[in-house]
Amino acid sequence: MCRLYGFRSNAPRKVECELIRAQNALLAQSVHDERGQSNPHGWGLGVYENGTVCVEKQAHAAYDSDEFRWAAAQIHAGKVMAHVRRATVGKINLVNTHPFEYGSWLFAHNGNLGAFKAIRPSLLAAMPDTHRRAIYGDTDSEHVFHFLLSLYKQYPALTLLSVLRRGVRQVMDLSHEADPNAEVALNLLLSDGNILAGARLNRSLWFVERMDVHPCDVCGGALHVESDPGAGYRAVVVASEPITRTESWTEIPDHSLFLIDREIHLHIESL
Repeated sequence: MCRLYGFRSNAPRKVECELIRAQNALLAQSVHDERGQSNPHGWGLGVYENGTVCVEKQAHAAYDSDEFRWAAAQIHAGKVMAHVRRATVGKINLVNTHPFEYGSWLFAHNGNLGAFKAIRPSLLAAMPDTHRRAIYGDTDSEHVFHFLLSLYKQYPALTLLSVLRRGVRQVMDLSHEADPNAEVALNLLLSDGNILAGARLNRSLWFVERMDVHPCDVCGGALHVESDPGAGYRAVVVASEPITRTESWTEIPDHSLFLIDREIHLHIESL
């Protein structure tokens, strides 16, 4: 099932409070989320720094990990993806822990493909050898990641949102053909380091837009930026659940695609 977190801003910012200290931080969601479930089977943090993607992850619970707390406290960036895992498909091990990385791409998934075993051959058949060989685990998530990247390579004239729409619909069709009653739940985060895109399908997903550097109410009003970026500051957070309690979070409609562009504007379209 899992929980997701994606952050984009036009100025580097510390995100420790949102990951560790906030009322409903990702750490708290690893213990007990709003569904009443724990997410104890792994954690991962992906950060883009100076054009390079850095990923830290472990295959045990974030709430039981000093490394998660330490790694989250070090992040000072404008491009962050984080994930805590509740395993549904695939073993509990490091290669199955999100976010997944391929070149400059990062990917995380919250959901489940109930017909994954049946549709896995079709997903693999749609990939070139380079992407088939890059799959190291046995999750539905990693297969969907490389399926989407394969489509993006196959249709270079399409926008990333168009590729996501095509890919998610194809996965839905394959699943329904294999088993009309199988669950299809695809909440996705996908980034190339410039834009952050994703989908909401049959799982909760929320966002908050920030038009200024707001004082953090978790730690006594700190701004969490090294220097004041001025009136042009923008940030968007996307998460499985609202993380802070004093901000106005908005639910992304189900069966939607979204994109946060280079200027940190959020675009939402129907799937």
